Amino acid sequence: QVQLVESGGGLVQAGGSLRLSCAASGRTVGSYAMGWFRQAPGKEREFVARISRSAISTYYADSVKGRFTISKDNIKNTVYLQMNSLKPEDTAVYYCAARPSDSATSVYDYWGQGTQVTVSS
Repeated sequence: QVQLVESGGGLVQAGGSLRLSCAASGRTVGSYAMGWFRQAPGKEREFVARISRSAISTYYADSVKGRFTISKDNIKNTVYLQMNSLKPEDTAVYYCAARPSDSATSVYDYWGQGTQVTVSS
C-alpha cells in the first residue's frame, strides 16, 4: 500500500497562491491515479482535482477550473496542487488520495491526513 502525507497549507490573502504537496512512500505515484479533495467546516467533502496514472489526463471541479493545477513528479514521488487566485471559499482542509485505476469504478482507498488552507478576505 501507499502512504500519503500532505504539506504546504497555510494562511494567505485572497488573490494569493499556495502549492500543496502530497509526498508518497511505499509505492510510486506512477502506479496510482491521484486526486485532491477538500472539506470546509460544516460541509461535505468535495472533489477538487484528479490526475491519471500516466499524468496525461487531468480533471477539475468547476469551482477551481482555471485557477488550480494538479501535477505529478515521479522522480520526487510527489503530487502537487498549485492554487492561484485563491478565494475565501477555498478555505478548507485539503486531502490527497490514491486509487489503483483511472476507471470510474476505482475507489480512492488511500488518504493523507490533510493540510489546512485558510484564505482571508
